[in-house]
Amino acid sequence: METASPVRIVLVDDHEMVIEGLKAMLAAFGSRVTVVGQAVGADRVLGVVTELDPDIVLCDVRMQGSSGLDVCQQLRERDPDRKVVMLSVYDDEQYLFQALRVGASGYLLKSISSEELVKQLESVHGGQTAIDPSMAARAADTAARMQRDEFWPGARRGLTQRESEILALVVNGLSNRAIAAKLIIGDETVKTHLSSIYRKLGVSDRTAAAATALREGIYQ
Repeated sequence: METASPVRIVLVDDHEMVIEGLKAMLAAFGSRVTVVGQAVGADRVLGVVTELDPDIVLCDVRMQGSSGLDVCQQLRERDPDRKVVMLSVYDDEQYLFQALRVGASGYLLKSISSEELVKQLESVHGGQTAIDPSMAARAADTAARMQRDEFWPGARRGLTQRESEILALVVNGLSNRAIAAKLIIGDETVKTHLSSIYRKLGVSDRTAAAATALREGIYQ
């Protein structure tokens, strides 16, 4: 009786120690998954994936100097059928939705067990979308709230609820100090949130952020 070939995986992370740990974790499941290659850092991913053509790319979400989400988008632009699963320490559903928006086939946490990881990779190979079991219920609840229009503006651009609040105050013309006073947070905290907002909206200053918010209707 012919048996199915193991799922071929390429591992992507900017820490070689993490990659080696994943390889050791998956080694016991060689009949089900096999690591055919690795890329330490985002700059090597495209070349490695093009050369090896794996079934799945298992990629860290956050890497130095780049984002796994950007890597996923680039891989999908080159090959719309490319399956990329994001691996992260962040159990925030906003990262999950961002990953799905750029075409990821799954979002798993680094705390996942080896057996569950293999199971999820097999499900992706079979055409399913993999969501870490610890996040599935919350993600479903968030999606349901979005359908009922109870989700906060800006969520579809990856903004957190607090970032959406701050963006709305920027649109209304408040200064950083005024925003800090209104929300009872520090000036530096406001600056940190604004930097995140600019990055997610693809802008460089508050004027452009406000213009984007008005144009796309993503403020409260």
